[in-house]
Amino acid sequence: MAKTMEMETTAINIITDGTHVKGDITATGDFRLDGVLEGNIQLNGKLVIGDSGVVNGNVLCQNANVIGTVNGNLSVKELLSLHASARVRGDILINKLSIEPGATFSGKCRMIDEVKAQQEQQPAEQPAN
Repeated sequence: MAKTMEMETTAINIITDGTHVKGDITATGDFRLDGVLEGNIQLNGKLVIGDSGVVNGNVLCQNANVIGTVNGNLSVKELLSLHASARVRGDILINKLSIEPGATFSGKCRMIDEVKAQQEQQPAEQPAN
């Protein structure tokens, strides 16, 4: 009887400096962006936005290291790290946050647990008769 083994892929998707992409990106693994993305990005893995990386759109991922720029909302299920050169212009929804001195963000920052607690406290809407 033969055994079938599935191997997990650990490939990292990369958009290099000098590359400009228009459109949304969805990926199951990790992603590094050193170019420019005009669109949203949704990952099940970790996102690294390098020093020259720019996202003009919304981000949803497990973990993120921002060294470059995000012009849009960030939703990170686990840890968001904003490095000293990071620039974020948009709302942030996170579980854990690490900010180095020098990083900037303009927008609201909310913790996932806080949002869940508020949703649980709101009474369910009654259907209209």
